[in-house]
Amino acid sequence: MTLAPDNPMRMPAMSTLILQIVVVWLGYIGMIQVSGIHLGVAALCCAVVTLLCLAGCAGLRKRWGYLVGWAAQAATIALGLLTPWMYAMGIIFALIWVTCVVLGKRIEAHRSREGSAQ
Repeated sequence: MTLAPDNPMRMPAMSTLILQIVVVWLGYIGMIQVSGIHLGVAALCCAVVTLLCLAGCAGLRKRWGYLVGWAAQAATIALGLLTPWMYAMGIIFALIWVTCVVLGKRIEAHRSREGSAQ
């Protein structure tokens, strides 16, 4: 599910991806301190999610940006394999992402109905 480039929900989707990066790197500390994951493994996994989020932000004017955003949601949830509380954080961000896309689709449908009524 993707949105049109002029959709107003593009900015909330972008904000979600940016805030997701912050939470992922806060989770990095938990991966090391609480779960005992090796420093390099945790850094690599967090870096991959960060790159997905940044690429998703960069591409939100195109279809591929939303596809990368979906991959970022899956990757964030997968960080739960390293430290269990990241399952919760990943699911929360995925729900926010889904909300952005669903509301964006509703806006597009509403605009479409208004355009065809005129």
